[in-house]
Amino acid sequence: MTCWYEGPLAAFDTETTGVDVENDRIVSAAIVVQDAAGSRPRVSRWLVNPGVPVPAGATEVHGLTDEHLQRNGRWPAPVMEEIARLLGEQAAAGRPLVVMNAPFDLTLLDRELRRHRASALGRYMESSSLCVLDPRVLDKHLDRYRKGRRTLTDLCAQYEVELEGAHDAAADAQASLDVVRAVGRRFASRLERLSPAELHTLQAVWHAAQARGLQAWFARSGNPETVDPAWPMRTELREAA
Repeated sequence: MTCWYEGPLAAFDTETTGVDVENDRIVSAAIVVQDAAGSRPRVSRWLVNPGVPVPAGATEVHGLTDEHLQRNGRWPAPVMEEIARLLGEQAAAGRPLVVMNAPFDLTLLDRELRRHRASALGRYMESSSLCVLDPRVLDKHLDRYRKGRRTLTDLCAQYEVELEGAHDAAADAQASLDVVRAVGRRFASRLERLSPAELHTLQAVWHAAQARGLQAWFARSGNPETVDPAWPMRTELREAA
């Protein structure tokens, strides 16, 4: 029987105007679907005119300028609908969804849907729930004592995954998918008996523990920042701009 990390997976990634999930906007997104390890991926891409200025700092990260997005991007409402529907199709097909740092991308998509479609991401998953695999959470739990950062670039180096064109949504989605397969192979003895659904449940517990640890470290350092333990999506709705 094929292990989940060798079988069908999909991956989702976004590029944004910033890191505030309540107020920032999606400027590009991609979903990569792969039926088996090594098979040709199917890639869906979106470019969005967010309707708000793109800060220079964000442009430095992903290279997308206001001018480019105004000329080539689509309005957010139909794009968010298309993304949510395609994610719903992946869930209905039983494909686990790989999302690096899932609470960021999935929460941001949910807020965009609420903003532009008066709907929530959960509405598109009414027939089946998303089963999420987050390479950041998996790696942090399975190799918890390794020092250093755990960005996607760091994980690609750690698991010998090629990442060409970092901060391009499609490239990052493909790399995240490849990292999850590599994590599965490296920790096969601990993961191969678990189904993706079981892993989804476990990751919520692992992420909450990781968040508590980070919150304690912030407290010791005098950092007032708070860490949300919710995974794979933040549930609290704060007042958005």
